[in-house]
Amino acid sequence: MVSKAAVLSLFLLLFSSISGGTSELVDEEHPKTWCVAKPLANKETLEANLDYACSQVDCKFLEKSCPCASPDNLINHASLAMNLYYQCKGRNKWNCDFKESALLTTTDPSSSDCIYIYEEK
Repeated sequence: MVSKAAVLSLFLLLFSSISGGTSELVDEEHPKTWCVAKPLANKETLEANLDYACSQVDCKFLEKSCPCASPDNLINHASLAMNLYYQCKGRNKWNCDFKESALLTTTDPSSSDCIYIYEEK
């Protein structure tokens, strides 16, 4: 089950993205974008997304000793893997669908300990 804190933080991320946020944009036509799990995505879907993304890209950043492994929960790990997949596959909208369980955001989801990858096109 997804924790209330995880849902709240992703809701705030989504709200910030929808309301304009304070993200740094490359330009108005090509904003920086990241792919994250929808806050209310179910456990089975997130597990499938994590498995699929990690079968396509290297998910070593999720090892216990890596800063991005924390918080150690499914929505965080799925979001990181889904974003890596999205970035590595060319940042196409369809690479962040995951059966409608993901969303694109222009708000950088990185933290001081974990930097979400962003690939320039």
